[in-house]
Amino acid sequence: MTTVTERDALRDALGLLRDREQVAERLLESSAKHSFDPDRELDWDAPVEDGKWFWPPELVSLYDTPLWRRMSEEQRMDLARHEAASLASLGIWFEIILMQLLVRHIYDKSLTSSHVRYALTEIADECRHSMMFARMIKKGGAPSYPVPRVYHNLARVLKTVSTTPGSFAATLLGEEILDWMQRLTFPDERVQTLVRGVTRIHVVEEARHVRYAREELRRQMVTAPRWERELTRVSCGEAARVFATCFVNPKVYENVGLDRREAVAQVKASGHRREVMQSGAARLTEFLDDIGVLNGVSRRLWKRSGLLA
Repeated sequence: MTTVTERDALRDALGLLRDREQVAERLLESSAKHSFDPDRELDWDAPVEDGKWFWPPELVSLYDTPLWRRMSEEQRMDLARHEAASLASLGIWFEIILMQLLVRHIYDKSLTSSHVRYALTEIADECRHSMMFARMIKKGGAPSYPVPRVYHNLARVLKTVSTTPGSFAATLLGEEILDWMQRLTFPDERVQTLVRGVTRIHVVEEARHVRYAREELRRQMVTAPRWERELTRVSCGEAARVFATCFVNPKVYENVGLDRREAVAQVKASGHRREVMQSGAARLTEFLDDIGVLNGVSRRLWKRSGLLA
């Protein structure tokens, strides 16, 4: 199944892997055609639109819970605004981690290769995305929502010790679930025009990032030594648990006048919320399962996270 030389064809359960340079060259071509400058592409001076959501109601964590049914429409929309800020804050945190992991990935590689050139292109994309998310938070008037300090500091360790396959597995975890939600958001006319524009840009550019990460993770799971593959399985499962925990900062409930404990309990008990999160992760978990990442303890950790049924 495995071959460890770049010149030989590499194969996994999904078939032959494509040449690393050819993949990068195609992604670079796509980047040249479909990249955006959010500062110019979006109308940041337009007023916030009355009666429009900052996040689709069906994707709000409390949707269809007893507490949601007791809330006024105004309070529901306010919660959506704060959750959009929370998700954008999580996205910035994650993208800053991702940029550092990408720099580590290319540090020892040929600086003139298309593979490295695309990684640098992706880093530039992520810089723009982080600034775009921060500007969206500010425009919406909600506060930023940093992740809990323990996870903020754990990420320092991740950025230092993560192996290459672990880095790309974590990359996909952070990108694909939010991407699924954003694909539902940008065509939704109930949502603020600015938010739709932000999610559209992110979806278009993240499609390339996902392709790059998937191809590289497949390659690493074929070529990495056994200990590194096992570490990737465990670290990916733990990352899924952390990601699910941090997905919505519980302070959003307090900031819209709700009881934090009651809200958190109802989100945990919500069948609708569980279905949303598992649907968002389904494409990713199928891929990880196919390439052997969801074996053993990793599968148990993913189930514990609530992202896998």
